[in-house]
Amino acid sequence: MTQPVIVTGTDTEIGKTVFSAGLTRALKATYWKPVQSGIEAETDSQIVARLSGQPVLPEGYLLNLPASPHLSAEAEGVEIDPAALPLPEADGPLVVEGAGGLLVPLNRQMLYADLFADWRAPVILCARTKLGTINHTLMSLEALRARGCTVLGVAFIGEAEPLVEQTIIDFGKCAPLGRLPVMDDVTPQTLDQAFTHIDMDTIRQGLAA
Repeated sequence: MTQPVIVTGTDTEIGKTVFSAGLTRALKATYWKPVQSGIEAETDSQIVARLSGQPVLPEGYLLNLPASPHLSAEAEGVEIDPAALPLPEADGPLVVEGAGGLLVPLNRQMLYADLFADWRAPVILCARTKLGTINHTLMSLEALRARGCTVLGVAFIGEAEPLVEQTIIDFGKCAPLGRLPVMDDVTPQTLDQAFTHIDMDTIRQGLAA
């Protein structure tokens, strides 16, 4: 039976792909990136495959332009069809990684958060610990809850900022899932070590609920 969990973030380039790789590895899961916008040295799927050693499914849409999915698609003369992005079947856990933040458009009618709501799968929100994260994280939590999404909790990424992290947990009324520290060299081994700071017990309990 497929056990999906969605990994999203408060913004782009915050480390959620590395987090997704660690989560995929810890859960011995399958990974799926529905839409890849921007093809550079490595796609997110290739990064997760390299770091997790777990199965990776093909992207639903693989787009060249590094931009919002709707703009990337339009640049190639296509429109992203949410109906073409049902959650795939997997044997066991399935880690699904979004693109950018929650209110990133997939097309001219639908945001990523709306697709998450349609999927009815639990969500982990990744938030960096840098300045501005309180505002971005609390707004992201509101966007998820306004759509009826189940939030497993917030996973922080970056240097420790205990007062900031606790402020988000208190105002956001959400579970803290730990913090992924900064890694100078990201390898499967260093990722395993860093993931000892992530509360996998709470995540597993949330997925089993």
